[in-house]
Amino acid sequence: MNYTHVHMSPKLEVRHLKLLVTVAEEGSVTEAGKRLHLTQSALSHQLRDAEEKLGTALFLRLGRKMVLTPAGERLIACARRVLDELNNTEGQIEGLNGGARGEIRLSTECYTCYHWLPPVLHKFHGKFSKVEVNIVASATSNPAAALLEGKLDVAIISSPPRNKSLRVTPMFEDELVLVMSPKHRLASASQARPKDLETETILIYPPREESTLINKLLKPAGVEAQRVIEVPLTEAIVELAGAGTGIGFLARWAVAPAVEAGKVVVRPLSGRGFRRQWYAVTLRHQPTPPFLAEFLNLLTNVCPKSARRMSA
Repeated sequence: MNYTHVHMSPKLEVRHLKLLVTVAEEGSVTEAGKRLHLTQSALSHQLRDAEEKLGTALFLRLGRKMVLTPAGERLIACARRVLDELNNTEGQIEGLNGGARGEIRLSTECYTCYHWLPPVLHKFHGKFSKVEVNIVASATSNPAAALLEGKLDVAIISSPPRNKSLRVTPMFEDELVLVMSPKHRLASASQARPKDLETETILIYPPREESTLINKLLKPAGVEAQRVIEVPLTEAIVELAGAGTGIGFLARWAVAPAVEAGKVVVRPLSGRGFRRQWYAVTLRHQPTPPFLAEFLNLLTNVCPKSARRMSA
């Protein structure tokens, strides 16, 4: 038996779907008209046109209030899916030629890392001028958790959790060094040992419980610093260290300008120094529009001076 497939054209147009969704959300023809910049009579005419095409009422008129009928409820659910899919597809197509509009929400687990973002953003906006990159500083304390909660699109992390929902891309490796005044007693040595910090004031990022210096270097060596001061800003740590208030532990590249200016000196902690690795982390199953793919590409190819790029 031969079956003939009849392709029926939809009776409604995109303008009808947008109108129906807006009326349903506003609950009023007047308010929907304001949102769509249509007169009340024009909107009412389009609504009647949609109902006539379908042969059924989509709304009950209860005074000034518009209430969905069962047919309207079913159509609205479909209309929202169609409009969402259309918006996503349009964004992806625009992204192919750099015309995409969108947003990338970004955070890193270390405030210092924001210092090397400007060249990345400059290159990115040269290609995608209509995509906003918003830094979510409030997620700095735990970017991985914010990413998994859907509050971020990209997290820059040095120790990403093992989670199948995350896609981890290697970026670069940098060295953390002790930062001190040129007049400090340890400045004359070529390196320092954890034991040398027993009588010192150390300057760390808050919270103390997550300090790399304390948890990964001092505690394993059985060392406790004489005093710990929590300082949230890299610039403030550099200034305090330069004034002889204490010793900081920062990325070599981040303090390079202060070293060149003679404000501070840096020394490795132990002969091998301490290196950390950075990764760009995204949700594995989230859509990756072209502009996000390009942003990740730039992140993994632009790294600070004195840092070493990692291979994937």
